[in-house]
Amino acid sequence: MKARADYFLLMLFWLGLDRLTKGIVAGRMQLNQSIPIVQDFFHITYIFNRGASFGILKDQRWLFVTLTLIVLAVIFWLILKEQSLNTPMRLLLGLVSGGALGNMMDRLRWGAVVDFIDFRGIWPYIFNIADIGVVAGGLLFVVLYLWEDHKKEAVHDTK
Repeated sequence: MKARADYFLLMLFWLGLDRLTKGIVAGRMQLNQSIPIVQDFFHITYIFNRGASFGILKDQRWLFVTLTLIVLAVIFWLILKEQSLNTPMRLLLGLVSGGALGNMMDRLRWGAVVDFIDFRGIWPYIFNIADIGVVAGGLLFVVLYLWEDHKKEAVHDTK
């Protein structure tokens, strides 16, 4: 269990960072308010997203909560039972879990997710810290998993 502490620590850190940033935005801004940081490039824009990434599946709160619980259960099982997960893999799953928990907490509390990171100059969607953990952690986990699998096949082929 000690070897898995890295997962739990990063999950809690990412969840805390998500809750802190959303709390600051929600506590200091009005809903739909936008503050330019770099004009026409980066704004802090406080919105409620009632869908998933990119606004798809709007108003499906309980579907997202259920899917999140299933994903978290699978990740927790992997962390506790899968011996082949190395430290980078566990850390990436910590990012995914922290982000998933943060967005699920929003859905349970408000029926929507607080989004505020607005790169309007290069990206049409507004997102949050939790989204970064889920998307970046998930994609990098898949890449690393495939890389590790490829290395195992290469070693197996040389025997």
